[in-house]
Amino acid sequence: MPAQTLTLYRRYFPHGTFGELKDAGGNTVAVTTECPWLNNQKGKSCIPEGIYQIQRHQSPSKGVCLAIIAPTLGVTLYGPSQRTHCLIHVANRVSELQGCIAPGESFGVLAKEWGVLQSRNTLEQLLALVGEQVCTLVIRGQ
Repeated sequence: MPAQTLTLYRRYFPHGTFGELKDAGGNTVAVTTECPWLNNQKGKSCIPEGIYQIQRHQSPSKGVCLAIIAPTLGVTLYGPSQRTHCLIHVANRVSELQGCIAPGESFGVLAKEWGVLQSRNTLEQLLALVGEQVCTLVIRGQ
């Protein structure tokens, strides 16, 4: 079976970046929240638009998640690079992120902050979709 290609369509706001993650057939597999675009500042900004690889990863702090990698865009798992440890992991609000992507089933408000709901369940579904493959993640503005 060929590796999946997923496309993240983003919308940018001062309080965060929100998107829809779609499969090759155009079906929404998750909604997402990220930090706002702050010129790719490490730990503060969402990662740049472009083409990445994603793969299953065991993070010491986030558990099983997906690592986002694109050396040509300065994003690697361990460095040296401009950005390291950019992950798709369980989180619900922008304030819980440091440049990673949080997946969810739907958008909502938690503790007066916009975010995503059902993040843990959605990440489990994404992990099942990706499996042990290295998949392509295309990130673009909407």
